Amino acid sequence: MKRSLSGILAALLITSNAYAADLMPAEPIAEAPPEVAVTEATGWYLRGDVGYGFNDLRGAKYFQGSNASEADFDRADLDDAWTAGVGVGYQVNSYLRTDLTLDYLGKSDFHGSTNGGGSDFGACQVTCSSTDLSSMTAWSLMANAYVDLGTYGYVTPYVGAGIGGTYVKWKDLSNTSCDTSGSGNGCDDTVIHGGQGGWRFSYGLMAGASIDVTCNVKADVGYRFLHVGSGDMFGYNENGGPGRDKGFNVHEARVGARYMFGGCQTASYEPAPEIPLQQPVYK
Repeated sequence: MKRSLSGILAALLITSNAYAADLMPAEPIAEAPPEVAVTEATGWYLRGDVGYGFNDLRGAKYFQGSNASEADFDRADLDDAWTAGVGVGYQVNSYLRTDLTLDYLGKSDFHGSTNGGGSDFGACQVTCSSTDLSSMTAWSLMANAYVDLGTYGYVTPYVGAGIGGTYVKWKDLSNTSCDTSGSGNGCDDTVIHGGQGGWRFSYGLMAGASIDVTCNVKADVGYRFLHVGSGDMFGYNENGGPGRDKGFNVHEARVGARYMFGGCQTASYEPAPEIPLQQPVYK
């Protein structure tokens, strides 16, 4: 009888354990993290820059009039000047962008002089030296392309190049010739030569870095080398001229900003499909 009761108890214990195991719910499967749809920063932008240009005039020439020969100025210097510019561009992808810019080079004073023999009339009858004064301004219209070299924190270094044209406008040139022989003859009257203007071929090379200020505003610090070709400088008057410059280079330090349209768009997320929890199985 005891053996029968023991067997019945053992059978009941095994049955209850098996039933409890069947009632235990299955462990839920962890959901996968949502997938992020990475999108490149693209779109239109506006830009503005200010800077300072260090001008390097490559020289100037003039016709001597009576003998119809062209001679170099013995001195031809162009002062430095401030610059400003605006532009509109398009960010093609994370590494390439292009823009069209219009830049202004402020008034740059010209200081020149020539030395030569005297003439049969006036103060300079033995030897003479001239003082030549003028100034110029310039507008540059350039099409540019840039390569962004990767983003490091908030900073994106870049290099670029541009091609276009520059309208150079020279003011009237005043020419005053004075005797340098020591005879005390003094100076001739100042002669005014009309200034010239015109479009010239130009190209530029750029390097710098963009700094993220907000999601749609980027500060820009950079350098631009601008080459402007040769052209007319002043006209003929009083047996002298016309003259032309040999072109000039501008080494420009610039700071500015770019406003990105649509730069604050948030990244889109694609949630993972829902996986239902496994229901308990009863046996």
